[in-house]
Amino acid sequence: MHQPITVYGTTWCGDCRRALRLLDQHQAQYHYVDIEIDDGAREYVERLNQGYQSVPTILFPDGSVLVEPSVAMLTQKLILLKP
Repeated sequence: MHQPITVYGTTWCGDCRRALRLLDQHQAQYHYVDIEIDDGAREYVERLNQGYQSVPTILFPDGSVLVEPSVAMLTQKLILLKP
């Protein structure tokens, strides 16, 4: 993966921590953005999710987005992105 994945989340979100651990396990390059600190990121997540602050919201270099993905969904996506 050449471009990093962007993960929008919060520090209190267990699903966000789980997603970050999974990305680390797959040695994926990612950029984490805390939507409680970055107002622009929070607004962006709300626009993507019809007004909801759904986290984690994960953007991939291919333009796809996963919102609150299960471990299986995120694992499958990471496998598909590997060269």
